[in-house]
This record gives sequence, structure tokens and C-alpha cells, in this order.
Amino acid sequence: MDKLVEREPAGRGPVAAAPALAVQFFLIPLGVIAITLLIYAGFRLLLADDRTVEDYLNEIQHGGSDRRWPAAYELSRRISDPKVRAANPGLGPALVKAFADSKRSDPMVRRYLALALGRLDPPLPPDALPLLKDALADPDSDTRISAIWALGSIGDTSAAPALMELYASDDAGIRKMTVYTLGALPGDVQIRTLQTALNDPSTDVRWNAAVALARHDRRDGVPVLREMLDRAGVEQRLQGGAGPTDEDRAGEVIISSLRAVASLKEHSLRESVQGLSRQDPSMKVRQAALEALKVM
Repeated sequence: MDKLVEREPAGRGPVAAAPALAVQFFLIPLGVIAITLLIYAGFRLLLADDRTVEDYLNEIQHGGSDRRWPAAYELSRRISDPKVRAANPGLGPALVKAFADSKRSDPMVRRYLALALGRLDPPLPPDALPLLKDALADPDSDTRISAIWALGSIGDTSAAPALMELYASDDAGIRKMTVYTLGALPGDVQIRTLQTALNDPSTDVRWNAAVALARHDRRDGVPVLREMLDRAGVEQRLQGGAGPTDEDRAGEVIISSLRAVASLKEHSLRESVQGLSRQDPSMKVRQAALEALKVM
């Protein structure tokens, strides 16, 4: 028994314990990290999508109902990248055909295809504009909104008369996008519609109208721009503002107004802009206010 007791401490010295400590404090954590990285890499491989633009178009036209609208969404997202558009010069005609064939399809497919058409580089296929103008009467309101945006993105002034008619819609979302798009289009035929929109019952429409008029170097919307520079008032109109995990919606409205004020060089609003540059809680708003002051 004495011999057993004497031998046990001999194997527990610092040198003998070092390998066990290395395993406990270094090798085991490294193994956990390695396993975690392998799991992550496996998920990345599963989620990786190496399909081409042609693959998405084929799925839109021939895929199942539960696969067509995700393919249309992904296609519209992919071609927002100029490199993707440059690598697919024949995309336009195929996209126009897919949009023309989608009239009796899932409305979500048409919405995303309309957005995709608006992202094409000029020159557009001949049928693109007529199809988008036809979509302004689509029974789905979100498809109409996508078509309105696409026409504004393309920048064809021939769409202005049809868009001006849409301002009579009962749908505030359609009026909002219409006013935004009319502001993006060159020319002056839409000015009266934009002036009318300054008194729209929807706050978002009025704000869009003021910014749109500023794009056309018109000061009719200055009183509304002043309203947009008041954070407390904007947050109240946004019905309490954003929650703690949401984006600063009021800040986005203020920044839009600041850019419009800067483009007009509207000195009557300098004091409000200076106040924002010093006191607004958002650093993005402060920066936008400082940039506006430099221009003014």
C-alpha cells in the first residue's frame, strides 16, 4: 500500500500535467471552432445560388407556381448590378417576352418583372414601353406601382400624360409613386399635377410632391419642405415614428428635404438647416445638413 501511495504523486508534476492543460484550454476550443466553421461552410454551400440569368428566366416561364415569383424576384435583384447587365446583352428581348406572357400569371411575378424592365440599360426593346404603359391599368395595384416606378426609371417623357391620369387614383400608394415618378421625369407638363399634390390628403404624397417640384427647380413646395425639416412634426405625422429596432424613418424624410433645400439654395430655410446640423440626434441628418449648408 505504501508503494502505491508513493508512486501516485510522482506522475502529477507540472510537466506531466501540461499536455492535459493544453488539451483542455487550447485543443478543445480549437476543435469546437473548426466544427463550427465546417457547419457554416456546409450551410453556405447549400444556400449558394450559382444559377444564371437564363436559368431564372427559364424558371419564370416553365417552373412551378411556387418557384416562379422567387425566380422573378431574384432576377430583378440580380440585374440591378451593371456587371450582370453587361454580361447579358441579350436579356432585354427575353425579359420583355416573359413580361408579356405573365398577364395571366401570379401578380407577384409581374411586379418583379416590371421592376426588372425598369433596370434595363438603353436602348430598350421596342415593346418594353408599351407593355409597361399597359400595366398601368393592371388589376393588381402593386403591379401598377412597379410599372410606374419602371417608367420613371427609364425616364421616357411620353409616359407623363398616362402617369398624370393616375394621380386621380383613390390608392394613396399609387398617387405617392406617381408623384415621385413625375418628379424624376424631365419636362414641365407635369408641374400642375405636382402643385395639386401639395394639398393631397396623404402626408407622404405631399412630401413627395415638394421634393419632386424642387427637382424641377420650383419653389412651390417650400412650405412643405419646411414642415419636413421639423423632426417632432415629422415623427408625429409618422404616427409615433419608428421603434427602437427600426430605421429612422423621420431622419430619411428630413434628409430628403435637406437635399431638396440644397438644390433650390433656399436661404429662407437656412436657420432650420443650421439647427439640424447642431442638434438632430441622427449623425446622418447632421451630415446632410452640413452638406446642404455648404451648397447654400
